[in-house]
This record gives sequence, C-alpha cells and structure tokens, in this order.
Amino acid sequence: MGEIEVPPFFLCPISLEMMKDPVTIPTGITYDRESIEKWLFTNKNKNCPVTKQVLSNPDLTPNHTLRRVIQSWCTLNASNGIERVPTPKPPVTKSQIIKLLKDAKSPQMQINCLKRLRSIASTSETNKRCIESSGGVEFLASLVKNNTTSTTSVEPCDHDGFEFTKPSDEALSILFSLQLSESALKSLNAKNGEFIDSLLNVLQVGCCESRAYAVLLLNSILEVEEPAQLVALKPEFFVGLVQILHDQISPKASKAALQLLINVGPWGRNKLKAAEAGAVKVLVDLLLDSCEKRACEMILTALDQLCQCADGRAELLKHGAGLAVVSKKILRVSKVGSERAVRILLSISKYSASPSVVQEMLQLGVVSKLCLVLQGDSGSKAKEKAREILKLHARAWKNCSCIPMSLLSSYPS
Repeated sequence: MGEIEVPPFFLCPISLEMMKDPVTIPTGITYDRESIEKWLFTNKNKNCPVTKQVLSNPDLTPNHTLRRVIQSWCTLNASNGIERVPTPKPPVTKSQIIKLLKDAKSPQMQINCLKRLRSIASTSETNKRCIESSGGVEFLASLVKNNTTSTTSVEPCDHDGFEFTKPSDEALSILFSLQLSESALKSLNAKNGEFIDSLLNVLQVGCCESRAYAVLLLNSILEVEEPAQLVALKPEFFVGLVQILHDQISPKASKAALQLLINVGPWGRNKLKAAEAGAVKVLVDLLLDSCEKRACEMILTALDQLCQCADGRAELLKHGAGLAVVSKKILRVSKVGSERAVRILLSISKYSASPSVVQEMLQLGVVSKLCLVLQGDSGSKAKEKAREILKLHARAWKNCSCIPMSLLSSYPS
C-alpha cells in the first residue's frame, strides 16, 4: 500500500502537519490551533505567519466546516490506517472563569477551584489567555500576597508530580504556568512592589517547588520592568537569589537566579548589594563544581559584573579558590567563557593588584594561562585583555622562571 497523500488544505501552514483543530485568525488564514497558539503565545510572535500582518487582537475562531471535512476524509480513509480526528473540546469561556474565580473566594472551595483552574490552563494557550483576561492574574496574585508567611508542605499527585496544601503555593504555580503577557507581568508589580516583596518572602520560607516558581516568575517580571524598579531592588532580593543558588533546588531555578543577577547587576548599587549578600563566594563554589558550558558562562558573566566593584573583587580574592578557578576555566569552556574570565582577571590586575596578589597570580599559573590565550584561538577580545594584563605587570612577571620557556615568546613587549 502506498503512502496516503493528505490534501494540502488539511495541512497547517506552519508545521505542514494535518490539522486537528482548525482555527481562523483575523487575517483569514486557517491554522491548527496548537501550532498557531505556539507561534503567537509561546514564541510571542505578533504577526500572521503567512501574510506577515500584525495581529493587534489574535482571536482564534474555530473553523467547524474544515474540521468536519477533515473528519470525513479520515473516515473515508480508515481502511488505510487513518484515524479519525476527534472533535476538540471547546475553549473555556470568560463567564466560566469568572464564576470559578468567584467560587474560589470561598475558603472551603478554594483549593478545589484552584486545581480546576490549573487543569483548564494546561489544556491550551487560548485557555491561558482567557484566564488572564478574566481577572485570574489579579486573583492569583492576591492569594500569593496574602498567604506567604508560613511554611508549606507538598504531597505527590498525578498531574505535575506535586499537590500543594496551601492556596498561595497553588496560585503561584498557576501564575507561572500561564506564561503571562508583558502587560500582565507589568501589572503584577504595579502597586509599590508589593508582589515582588511577596515573592521574596517565598524565596525565604517557601517549599522547594514554590521557591523555584518564585524565582522563575521574578525573572519574567523584571525582564519587562522599567530601570527605576531595577535600581530600587532591596538587599533582601539578593539574599534570596544567593540562597537559591546555594541550595541548588533545581537547574531551572539556578539558571533563573543567575540570569537575574546578570540582568540587574548594571543598575544602581546592585553589584554592591549582591556582593554584600555573599554572591561571590556562592558563584565561585558553583564554578568549582560546574562543567556545563552555559552554566559556566553565566557564572563567569555574573562574577565579571561583581568584580567591577571593590567589594566584589575583595570577596573573590578572599576565597581560597577564586583566582585559581577563574583561570582554570580559560580555554576550557568557550570563547565567551574565556573572555569573561580574562575580564575578571583584568579587573583584579587593574584595581586590586597588591604585591601579594601579583605573586599569587604567578604561582597559580594565571600568567602562563594568559600567555596561552595569546597563542591560541581564544577570540580577539580575550587576547586584547590578556595582553593588557601581561603588560600591566611585566616588571614582576616577564623574566620569572615560573613561566615555561615555550610561552615566554608570547609575552608582549
């Protein structure tokens, strides 16, 4: 039996797979619901994939006629192994969400309503957007703000692996799962930073799962915040991030915490706040144990920022393995990693190079590693900075017997 050919108008223009739930967008083009939802909501595109027209209101209208044609074609070709496309479950309506949120205000019904809301959100992107537009975000945020003062327990369950016993933790998990739009993320923190304060509290006293959701949600919120908000971050914010990194509750949470440190570092006195919260020690410890490329790059980037302030450099030098592990990662991670590591050493060499530090860099093999950078394929930026470091301390290093003869020829004049 030959391969059955699917009519081209049954195929989704994005994925070229047969449509299961055809929907039409305002430009008149029909797509499979799952594919166009991923394009618009998950990947955050704002235009029609075919016409490139910007969609100010991406309503998805079910194309029942095409669905019935597809189902009829499947039935006619059943003898060839084609399974009939099932009739999709209709998306949730705004009135249904509003009623569910109203019922959830009752303490006796709250947990069950929240479980129902999570189930609805997991069904489709359209349902997530409906929850967002029906007041769901504000309601869930109020639960997080009003119930974050005590510790929480979780129990195994069938859907995500955990079942929360506290409404605020259930609400937090739903908020994260909604993959909120930029406007919804901004609205979360519109009232004097109250919601961020609530998330910081979760970082301190929440269960592992809620702490992970909190740091992931913080990352999303601060990505769309104005600079004034980033400048005004409290010391508690950095204490919470450092604790997340120290506890290593999940790879996603750790990367979100690292990304937050990197994103907020350039603003105001954030580098100093992070250094005072103990970020340098935790980052060096992580670098000692990390072999994963992206994680090493992020740690080195965060350390590079922190070493741009005196307190950060002092903390790196105070750590027994600080200089050694930064030097070790040069030429072992990536060009980006090497460039970040050399930048850290340049900050130390320029602003914190006491005679003992200069001698320590020589004994640890830092100078030899910098000469290797000049010889190898490490990128022009890394080479430029390595050359600058070697010139800064040429008097102490150039004729030292600690440098192998094979590398001395690389030493810049």
